[in-house]
Amino acid sequence: RTPRASQTHSNRYEMSAFTVATSAIGVTAKVTSKIAAKKTAAAPLSARAAVSGVSAKAFAARSHAKVASKAAAARVATVFAADKPDRSNADAPDAGKGQKIMILGGDGYCGWATALHLSNRGYEVAIVDNMCRRTFDDQLGFNSLTPIKGIHERVRVWEEVSGKRIQLYVGDICDYEFLSAAFQAFEPTACVHFGEQRSAPYSMMDRSRAVFTQTNNVMGTINVCYAIKEFAPECHLIKLGTMGEYGTPNIDIEEGYITIEHNGRTDTLPYPKQGNSFYHLSKCHDSANMLMCTKTWKMRTTDLNQGVVYGVATPETTMDDRLVNRLDYDAVFGTALNRFAIQAAVGHPMTVYGKGGQTRGFLNITDTCKCIQIACDNPAPPGEMKIYNQFTEQFSVNELAALITEAGQKLGLDPQVINVPNPRTEMEEHYYNAKHSKLQDLGLEPNLMKESILESLLTTVVKYKDNVDQRLILPAVNWTESASVGKTIAKV
Repeated sequence: RTPRASQTHSNRYEMSAFTVATSAIGVTAKVTSKIAAKKTAAAPLSARAAVSGVSAKAFAARSHAKVASKAAAARVATVFAADKPDRSNADAPDAGKGQKIMILGGDGYCGWATALHLSNRGYEVAIVDNMCRRTFDDQLGFNSLTPIKGIHERVRVWEEVSGKRIQLYVGDICDYEFLSAAFQAFEPTACVHFGEQRSAPYSMMDRSRAVFTQTNNVMGTINVCYAIKEFAPECHLIKLGTMGEYGTPNIDIEEGYITIEHNGRTDTLPYPKQGNSFYHLSKCHDSANMLMCTKTWKMRTTDLNQGVVYGVATPETTMDDRLVNRLDYDAVFGTALNRFAIQAAVGHPMTVYGKGGQTRGFLNITDTCKCIQIACDNPAPPGEMKIYNQFTEQFSVNELAALITEAGQKLGLDPQVINVPNPRTEMEEHYYNAKHSKLQDLGLEPNLMKESILESLLTTVVKYKDNVDQRLILPAVNWTESASVGKTIAKV
């Protein structure tokens, strides 16, 4: 549709942040990529990383990691002794009958697995995506370890294999005209919002990517809130946030809200946020905007502060090789445990940033899918924003490396560990105790980090290890060196 003259100015500012930012990035990337590549290639490993110097067999956190894993399992067993909602039919082929779920970012790592999970259980699913995650790989010279198919083929294969159809809307949620048309066409009962730039290192590369991250994420979420208000007022918004919004405070992290007594008065308020990158701060802004919209427009909203996701296989993605999920191993988009597994499989030392005491919450990709399903089945009342901390157990980076070491050795691998200078500005040793009981109270049965899960992940990685470009493994984005000039870290 051609805009009227009076609309032209306003539409210009509703252009996709992705469209605006990538054009600028692409120009500057060509100028610097070869220079950056030559510098990286010329530097020996010893110059780029301080080798801790030992086989991972002697890694100090190993025994502690096993104790932590067993303790987590014991805590979960205790939790499930209490009464839980009956979710015995959650995996039935008609479990989601009558629900229409729109998944924003359904071509991504979490979104694709979730779309198949829900579709396989009778939910009517639509994917909305502009494929910008694939474009990031093209810009930076990255690749998924697993050979993922294009979104159109993925959806076609899913219908061929399962007999169930997923609707597809290709476009940008920052384009409100497109988003409103998608909402009116599909009429969702719930909207699962994965559709954001999700990498902290990407947001810290340079000014243009910082601006893109904040503009894309915050503007996109505001558009979604308006689309729900105008076209689907009963739609339940399920937004993926991050545990990184909280930072690492020296007190327990509550699930979204904290009750405070001050000068003789008491109130329950949103838990303080301490985002440590432009990405994390965009999530903080999202949460604040959503809370305001929820109260003002009586929306139904759930904010899921997700921990670090690991794994690649779900029951649905293993039904056909063409349905395989993406698996990132580079230092920009790869998450810690997945990167360690890939490094161990290809014989590259696992790269522990700094002291390795950084502690975070983790969950398996299968649990991400289950949590989303639980959220869909338990919508918030109008005017209320539920907040859940979506993870199942917590580990330090050192503990992760120790767990991969043990699992790798059972498969005949010889994982090694190196400590590299920490590119992030963060505490490397700290207190961390985050509450995460609400989803379990609603029936989540966690798939904890057992040896079998790690061995399965490593087996998948070994299958595709020839696809690894080891030049992409070491960190190349430094928080303190983020510059106003666009750059790329592609190793060419």
